[in-house]
Amino acid sequence: MRRFYLSALIALCVLCFAGYAVPDQRLFMWLVALGLIIFVLTPAVLSQIVERSMNKTRGKKKYYSVRGEAAALHSRLFIVDLHADTLLWNRNILMRHGYGHVDLPRLVEGNVAMQVFGVVTRVPAGQNFESNRADSGDLLVPLTIVQGWPIRTWKSPLRRALYQAEKLEWFAANARGRQFMLIRNQQDIDELLQRRAQNPVIVGGFPALEGAHALEGRVANLDLLYDAGFRMFGLSHFFDNEACGSAHGVEKGGLTPFGEEVVHRVMAKNMILDLAHASEQTIDDVLDITDKVPVVVSHTGVRGTCDNQRNLKDDHIKRIAAYGGVIGIAIFDTAIGETSVEAAAKAMRYTADLAGVDCVAFGSDFDGTVVTPIDASGIVQLTDALMSQGFSEEDIYKIMGGNFLRICRAILPKA
Repeated sequence: MRRFYLSALIALCVLCFAGYAVPDQRLFMWLVALGLIIFVLTPAVLSQIVERSMNKTRGKKKYYSVRGEAAALHSRLFIVDLHADTLLWNRNILMRHGYGHVDLPRLVEGNVAMQVFGVVTRVPAGQNFESNRADSGDLLVPLTIVQGWPIRTWKSPLRRALYQAEKLEWFAANARGRQFMLIRNQQDIDELLQRRAQNPVIVGGFPALEGAHALEGRVANLDLLYDAGFRMFGLSHFFDNEACGSAHGVEKGGLTPFGEEVVHRVMAKNMILDLAHASEQTIDDVLDITDKVPVVVSHTGVRGTCDNQRNLKDDHIKRIAAYGGVIGIAIFDTAIGETSVEAAAKAMRYTADLAGVDCVAFGSDFDGTVVTPIDASGIVQLTDALMSQGFSEEDIYKIMGGNFLRICRAILPKA
């Protein structure tokens, strides 16, 4: 309906102008028709051009072949990817696409059982990993407009978050044969396990917020996000916000009093706390509050294999592991040093040797404007690389999903 009214408005403007400028009525009508066609097609074409330039895969499909024993093990795993930014884009994930990293057919082909969908709500102008101002321009304004998102989302991070959750709910409702189901609680996880035992093409998932700025300064808005299906809450993204400092912010401080209130509210709602992108002080402050409640770092690297401020220090890895938390290793160059599954497996080996295999997980950062060595259909490559690193079958089961499944059972509501 929104597009209808906008189309009508533009058509009216074209008519008024053309009525004066074009004396030939047939030419006039052709110009009107051409203008409407351009209006309808431009957002779809532009958004696809933008996405194709940002979410690339270095490896080719034929490169996804692996050793037979790796393929056999991979088929038995319950695989969870802790982070993909797919909902940011105008891609129907129920259909296979030749660009981007994630859609339902490729998740099924990669044997992914559960996908956590990261929800980005603001991107600072000039985004970088060192320092971003909170008051810089917002790159999501033009992206939401070009992609034809509802007007209510153009300026509101909260409305952008809710809209992305609506999209995921629509996908679940329209998946053929209910191939995709939303995960809200532990009963849903049990149902997913049971259904996959009968039919392994079923995929579960839920949205996860990336940055407390989406609360727009009101803790009460957390209830809206929870009701919309959010079950993981990331405190920070690429800039400092009202709740805490970011590893990529200017001040890089810790939790604010508002942030402490948010952390307590998240735990009371049985949501999983995510420390991806958090500053060092924020990580320490959160762990002081959560005590024995496990947290996650959904998509990151470790400084032991790739030393930059994007990645976790050894003492934070150990402390997160000591509380039963998990660390999702991503598969892009800034996180792991190079664009290869071998580099991701090495980061996982380093983390396991340092703090135990029970804290290691997989968080791809697919569709996060990064170049990756594989898309979702090629995750078997990572299983093969983990075997080459000497991980046992039990270890790989934990890394590729079992550890995060334990977190879900410890925190999510029972029903």
